[in-house]
Amino acid sequence: MKTYLPLLLLAVCPVSAEPPAPYASDLKFLSAHTKIIELSRGRAAVAIAPAFQARVMTSTADGPTGSSYGWLNYKLIKQGILANPTAEQLESHIYVFGGEERFWLGPEGGQYGIFFPKDAAFDFAHWKTPPALDTEAFETVSATATQAEFGKSFAVANHSGTRFEVAVKRSIRLLSEAEIATLLGVEVPAQVHVVAYETTNTLTNRGSQAWTPETGLLSIWLLGMYQPSPQTVVAIPFVQGDAAKLGPAVNDAYFGKVPANRLKVGDGVIFFKGDGGQRGKIGVPPLRSLGVAGSFSPEQNALTLVCYEPPKDTTRYVNSAWEKQENPYGGDAINSYNDGSPEPGKPPLGPFYEIETSSPAAALAPGASITHRQTTLHLASGDEAALGVIAKKQLRATIKEIRAAFE
Repeated sequence: MKTYLPLLLLAVCPVSAEPPAPYASDLKFLSAHTKIIELSRGRAAVAIAPAFQARVMTSTADGPTGSSYGWLNYKLIKQGILANPTAEQLESHIYVFGGEERFWLGPEGGQYGIFFPKDAAFDFAHWKTPPALDTEAFETVSATATQAEFGKSFAVANHSGTRFEVAVKRSIRLLSEAEIATLLGVEVPAQVHVVAYETTNTLTNRGSQAWTPETGLLSIWLLGMYQPSPQTVVAIPFVQGDAAKLGPAVNDAYFGKVPANRLKVGDGVIFFKGDGGQRGKIGVPPLRSLGVAGSFSPEQNALTLVCYEPPKDTTRYVNSAWEKQENPYGGDAINSYNDGSPEPGKPPLGPFYEIETSSPAAALAPGASITHRQTTLHLASGDEAALGVIAKKQLRATIKEIRAAFE
């Protein structure tokens, strides 16, 4: 069995012990410990932390007293990035602050991975998140009531010694009601409250050398951390057809095979538990992706959708396995991760669950760019039938079917 990077679970960091809080409480807490830029449109709002690589920390569809959808590591956010940390405070591998959408670059492992120094062993002792994706702030370029733009220029090097000079531009904007209806393909019922934001992420080669497959490529990688609950289920629709042509419907080998009571492959849709109760990760290859993944939380009466436009001209995606790879460009386009204990006797990092999307591998000439757009929506309502119409259209499963997946 191949050895894959245990994404985030390898980090030694403080774990949030505080219960989930309504949006106003989370906003107040965040603002007390880092600069926050809040975007709002009606009762929809998002909170962005420029110091944490302009990540969306959390959002709400129902104003200040509404649910707060992002998972936050309260203890680590309160500690912050310390100039002279003690041994107990040192985050030597990653600062897991949380947040429901953060910007990263792939791949992590392999001969072209950027989380390992040149010629280092593929083990935890040598794994470290590049500072530009972990401890360095993004610059705020502009901000209005509904949109903000950020930027950062930096360099990273991969395991083979290739150095990448990069520029990143990241904009975040709240969608209007008309844009939401167009995206969903249905009018949103009045009893359903929505927060929807699009991030546009552009990666530019600002160096003098072209990026080539032979020396390694980068990709844009967006990861969202959400609050788990015992009944939360992730649903990912997929293209049905011949596995020999399209690849497997789901890759569940990241941390060893996911047990059948936590992963089910239905008629064109994958169901995966998002309860934060057991570590596991799945992926959907690019030819299987329909450009959307989602989840439903009965505790929050909320349907979450994460959407992007799958490119039609490439299936080359970076591979993050912790090994020298035979196929370094055979990675997944969509991933979902469920947190849990990394080994007996050790607590989970959160717990939380994740939905992730990636751009294709970027073979860029000097000055050339690649852009990856992602839209996140949280739709809240006590009317599951109303949410079910939207879920069926986007995820190929009604709320009732999602809830019943593991009953």
